[in-house]
Amino acid sequence: MAPAVTVAVASSVRSGHLPALTGLRFFLALWVIVNHLVGKGHVYEPVALMLPGPLQAIMRGGYLAVPTFFVLSGFVLARTYASTPWNPVSVWKYLVGRFARVYPVYVLSLLIVLPFIVKAKDQPKGWLVAMHLTLMQGWWVGHYTVGWNTPAWTLSCEMFFYLMFPLLIVPMKSFGWVRTIGAGLLACAMPKVMLAYGISDQLKPIIHLADFLMGIAVARAFDLLTERRVAPTGRWLYRTGLLGTAAIIAYAQFLPRSVSMMTLLRPMNAVLLLGLGLGGGWIARALSTRPIVYLGKASYGMYILHIPILWWAGSWPGFAVRYLYVALVVSISCVVYAVFEEPANRFVRSIAGKPKEPVGQHSERARQLPRTELVARN
Repeated sequence: MAPAVTVAVASSVRSGHLPALTGLRFFLALWVIVNHLVGKGHVYEPVALMLPGPLQAIMRGGYLAVPTFFVLSGFVLARTYASTPWNPVSVWKYLVGRFARVYPVYVLSLLIVLPFIVKAKDQPKGWLVAMHLTLMQGWWVGHYTVGWNTPAWTLSCEMFFYLMFPLLIVPMKSFGWVRTIGAGLLACAMPKVMLAYGISDQLKPIIHLADFLMGIAVARAFDLLTERRVAPTGRWLYRTGLLGTAAIIAYAQFLPRSVSMMTLLRPMNAVLLLGLGLGGGWIARALSTRPIVYLGKASYGMYILHIPILWWAGSWPGFAVRYLYVALVVSISCVVYAVFEEPANRFVRSIAGKPKEPVGQHSERARQLPRTELVARN
C-alpha cells in the first residue's frame, strides 16, 4: 500500500522546498560531534561504555554521517541545477555560489584555531598551512598528523565534487528508471572497483565520489516519482533507511569480510534521503519544524567549527566540556549562521560579479524559468 502524501507535503515536494532534509543535517552534524567526544580519554567515553554493544557502536559511528552528507550534497545540487543551461555565465555563477557557501566559515574556523597553529611545531608548517588554505587536505590523508580542523578534509571532497558536478548532471538529468538504477548500482560498486585497481583509499575525493554520484541518482529518482499526478509517501523508504543503517552499524561485526559496511550503507542513505524528500509520517514532520530546520541551516557551522572550539575547550574542567561544550557549539553556530555565514555568502556572490555573456545567451537565458533552490541547502 502506498498512500498519497497530504496536500501540504505534495505542495512542498513540487515546489522544491524539502525542509526535512535540512532538519536531518542538524542530527548528522550532532552525530559527528558526539563521535569526536568518545574514545579513550574523551569526556563521553564513560557514557559509551555504559551502553549495550549495538548502541555503543552507533554512538561511535558518527564518522559514518560524512558519506550521508556527500549523498545529500549530490541530491541537493542535482535538484537545484538540473535545469541549468551550462555556459560560461552559469558556470561562473555556480562556482562562485559553491565557494561562497563553503569558504567564509571555513576561514573563520582557521582563525579560531590560529593561535594553536602559530604555536605548533609541526613541519613543514608552510606546506601544512598552504594545504589547509587551499582545501587540499583530503588528497593527502595519511601524510600529515596535524588536527587543526580534522573534519575539513571533507571540504576537499566537496570542492572536487563541485567541479565534477556539471559533467555528471548533463547526461544524468534525462535518465529514465533503468539508467537511474544503473547509476545507483555503479555508485555502490565504484569504491571496491577502485581499490581493486590500486587506487588508495587515502585519496578521499576519488573514493567518495561514489556517494556524490548516488545523490545525483537519488535526485533523478525523486524527479521521476514526483512527475506522477499523485506523489507517493516516503515514510516507508526513510524508515527502511533509518532502521537499515542502525542495524548495519550496530551489528557490523557479523558482516562477511567480503562485504563493506560503506557499500551497504550507500543504498540505505539513498532510500533515507529519497523518503525524507517525499515526506509523510511523524519523523519527516518533526524534521520539518521551524526550530529543527533552523538548526539544520546552522549545521555547517556546527560541523566545521566544533574542532576549533574544542581546541579552546581543552583547558576547561572536564565537567564543563561534558555538559556545556555541545550546547555552546550549537549556540555559536546558530549565531554564526545569522550574523556571518549568510551575510558572507551574499557578499561574496555580490562582489564576484559575472563574466560578460556571450552574444545571444541573454535572450536564451531569459526564456529559462528559474528553478527554486531547496531549503535543504548544500
